[in-house]
Amino acid sequence: MILGDLLGNTVQDADGGWLGRVADVRFALDGTAHQLMAEPRLLGLVISPHSAASFLGYERNGLTRPWLLARMLRWRHRGAFLVLWEDIAVVGAGSVRLRPGYTRYSTALQDAAEA
Repeated sequence: MILGDLLGNTVQDADGGWLGRVADVRFALDGTAHQLMAEPRLLGLVISPHSAASFLGYERNGLTRPWLLARMLRWRHRGAFLVLWEDIAVVGAGSVRLRPGYTRYSTALQDAAEA
């Protein structure tokens, strides 16, 4: 799987209901560092119901400058959420389907850190 092929794909719940598009992915660094960094692991997908464009980092708390850009991107990605990789049932051609009972996490990763 090529990461670029996931971005922009439509996302459906287990019943086929439309949830949005894949706007970004999140990685976690596990284990001890090897030369420059630890081993990356795909944590999950960021789903946005309004735009598949990049967040440019403004989904993270504390980024408020330049204020006009921050406000515009937060408005454009309102309702966006993170879905853990374990909650993805099927990745198909142009679409992603979630498993029943999936959990929506904050895009800032605050509540997914314990998952």
